[in-house]
Amino acid sequence: MAGTGRRVVVEAFGESPMEALENHVKVVAQAAPDPADLAPDDVIVAVRSAAVGWVDLLMTSGQYQHMATVPYTPGLEYAGDVIWAGPSATQKVGDRVLADGILTGPRSIGAHRKWGGFASYAVAPTAALRTLPPAWTYDQGACLLGNYETAYHCLIARGKLTAADTVLVHGASGSTGLAAVHIAKMVGATVIATGRNVDKLARVAEQGADHTVRVGDDVDMRAEVKDLTGGKGVDVVYDGVGGPISAASLRCVKFGARYLVVGWAATPFVAKGRGQRGAPNANQLPTNLIMMKGLDVLGCPTVITTHHDPSVRTERLAAIEAWIAQGVLTPFVERAYAFDELHEAMWAKWKSLHVGGCVLHPDP
Repeated sequence: MAGTGRRVVVEAFGESPMEALENHVKVVAQAAPDPADLAPDDVIVAVRSAAVGWVDLLMTSGQYQHMATVPYTPGLEYAGDVIWAGPSATQKVGDRVLADGILTGPRSIGAHRKWGGFASYAVAPTAALRTLPPAWTYDQGACLLGNYETAYHCLIARGKLTAADTVLVHGASGSTGLAAVHIAKMVGATVIATGRNVDKLARVAEQGADHTVRVGDDVDMRAEVKDLTGGKGVDVVYDGVGGPISAASLRCVKFGARYLVVGWAATPFVAKGRGQRGAPNANQLPTNLIMMKGLDVLGCPTVITTHHDPSVRTERLAAIEAWIAQGVLTPFVERAYAFDELHEAMWAKWKSLHVGGCVLHPDP
């Protein structure tokens, strides 16, 4: 198969994502994969769009709970066109597909871990590719599964969110946070979204949040949340931020509320750089408030849970597919970057500059 392009390679883990980006993340030439080297159920995808994710950044320094093997190509999720399909594959040439980042790419387990989406070409097993909804762009397809499966697992499978609940969503302008806003509204819950930037919060409100609260040292979050809930507090907290906001959140809840530990974007360096472990966990919750308020504190590791029991995906994928078919679920992608803007795109994600998704467009 003729053709050349480019791909991103993480040559070694950095001390931090920033240091890795400066010294160990390179763009190199990429020849089209040779079908003679591939398995019968393999598929070659010409990548058109790849999500730039927080996890992609953490993995470059080995500070994520799942470590890739260097060298590897980042890009957990991507969408593109099938340009070759093995004899056992269910796809055919010309199909528009999106990649399942649990079954292929750097966060997967098995032979396809080196094939990330920051590349002109990716190879995936046929079972790891899903049909891109006809009306969707490649950008939207690249921002689906990781965000909405996470939000569903946390809010529905773990948090048992219902239409009668009010949920406090931290980091609501981020890709998984905005997915949480969308899913909470699809089940009829009331959403209070938080963030530090009022302009981004305004766009989150446009995406469905019922209320927004700006967080910061000059804001009494408890007072604002209590005011919005008639003094009662919220039923559920969706916390993908961690750090000081976590303990403060426990003062914003009803008795018997569910507190969902989704991530720790505010304190990313809970592991040592260069793939080393052993640093103390930076996030702490006051156990006195957990007891006195009768709280359920629930860890929500979506991918780890799925690797332990793949059957947990059945319900959530069915729900996501149904919402897509009904036309009520569409990922919001605010910015697309050209391949030559790789560093700018990854820095933008690190600084949380965009609402919802941002994507990278590899060379055609």
